[in-house]
Amino acid sequence: QVQLVESGGGLVQAGGSLRLSCAASGLTFSNYAMGWFRQAPGKEREFVAAINWSSSNTYYADSVKGRFTISRDNTKDTVYLQMNALKPDDTAAYYCAADLTAPALTIATPNPVHWGQGTQVTVSS
Repeated sequence: QVQLVESGGGLVQAGGSLRLSCAASGLTFSNYAMGWFRQAPGKEREFVAAINWSSSNTYYADSVKGRFTISRDNTKDTVYLQMNALKPDDTAAYYCAADLTAPALTIATPNPVHWGQGTQVTVSS
């Protein structure tokens, strides 16, 4: 059974940092591109960042470019999202996802093969 388990969310003040982790099991992690999405209350889920299997290519939403960094460790079957200079608008539930290619995670209507359950990030002003 495939599981993607996010951790690292919490409450942080504006300008602060958090690092999210997503630990994968039940799949050959290095065969998948990984991504992060987020969903704020009353809003649709939106793409945040993606990384291909080898870490050679990364993709970011314009709203987080320069502040967030996605990375992965294929020896630990884990993908990370380092979030710096956090803003109240970054408040959302953050989800990791696995798909066959990284570009597939960036399209307007992504359909990842696997989703995590999410971790809440709250940024206070």
